[in-house]
Amino acid sequence: MRSILASILLLCLALLPGRAAAPDVVPRSPRAGFVGVDGTQFVLDGKPFRVAGVNNHYLTYGSDQEVLRMLDDAVALGANTVRTFLQPVIGSIDGTVPTIWDFQSKSETSNLGVNGRYMLYWDPTRGGMAINWGENGIGRFDMLVAEAKKRNLRLIVAFLDFWAFTGGAQQMRAWYGSDDKHRFFFEDPRTRADYRRWVREIVEHVNPHTGLAYRDEPTIMAWNLMNEPEAKPERLQESWISDMAAYVRSIAPNQLITSGQANVVNRLSDVADPHLDFAVWHGYPLYYRLTPAQFDDRIRDFCALGQQQNKPVLLEEFGYARSHPDQAQVYANWLRTIRDTPGCAGWLIWRLVSRQDHGGYPKDEHDQFDIHNDGGSTWDVLRKAATERHQGADAK
Repeated sequence: MRSILASILLLCLALLPGRAAAPDVVPRSPRAGFVGVDGTQFVLDGKPFRVAGVNNHYLTYGSDQEVLRMLDDAVALGANTVRTFLQPVIGSIDGTVPTIWDFQSKSETSNLGVNGRYMLYWDPTRGGMAINWGENGIGRFDMLVAEAKKRNLRLIVAFLDFWAFTGGAQQMRAWYGSDDKHRFFFEDPRTRADYRRWVREIVEHVNPHTGLAYRDEPTIMAWNLMNEPEAKPERLQESWISDMAAYVRSIAPNQLITSGQANVVNRLSDVADPHLDFAVWHGYPLYYRLTPAQFDDRIRDFCALGQQQNKPVLLEEFGYARSHPDQAQVYANWLRTIRDTPGCAGWLIWRLVSRQDHGGYPKDEHDQFDIHNDGGSTWDVLRKAATERHQGADAK
């Protein structure tokens, strides 16, 4: 009888004039202190929360001082959000299952010298994935979250990296002897189970510095399912994202969820997924043969796609090489477009790096995207844009 009455009620509601069909997942009302979404904007305790922030890749394996310097520089920039990845991932400690990347590198931290730190590894005695809960593993993340909390910074955290720079999903498929970079991890039941277990262990882990399980930690604004998950074919990517987003939502109901997709070529293909709270994309004109003006148009296009789905759109990574003499002016133009375009919810520059333990800034002669707290014109442009976004949030 209850099911019949419920069906009648739903039918009556659906027939009310002007009422849209209910979405598959009803948007969640955020808990106090947690960042949520309201239409195309982020909100915090009922007020707009406009993301102005940075990426950094070494926060989970850098030295204490390297991590603290980077967080302090983010504060100096005026950032309110920092994005990073949970890494590294290795083979077995005894070497019987190889590590496919240079785990022993003596390079500086920013250039992938991980200082013997790792989070996931293959345990030959168990014949499966194992987690390093020690100070040279998850302990690094515990410290990062506690220090970000002290500085009132929010974190966007990718559970895993797709790329093999410090292992990532590529190391995990290699555990099982696969050379398939784009399909195996997302399809094989063993790696799917490994991923689910990893996610659950992380969100249920209690940080000894804060006393909070990560599912209850408001410092974590959002989870990326993965940094740039490039599953192929596309239908496999869509299926994996939808399945894993639903899973994360079921065990981490307080934080926002997004895919972490680069999303430039497939134009926010996941924006309509009801389990994802907002859309992200990663933009580098160099890689897509776009002029700065064409990239500016892409910003407007993507924010319009978010408006169509009534979801925030976040430019989660972007970079324009410092070898261009107009770098500062190009950044100023793009950030002004994000500020002034409806549907644009914020930006995260790739990447803010700080002084390494040797006393200098990292070498960055390849992409030349690194940003430093050096008082230069690019730093000033970013700091001004971050301040303007905070002022805009306060004004509304």
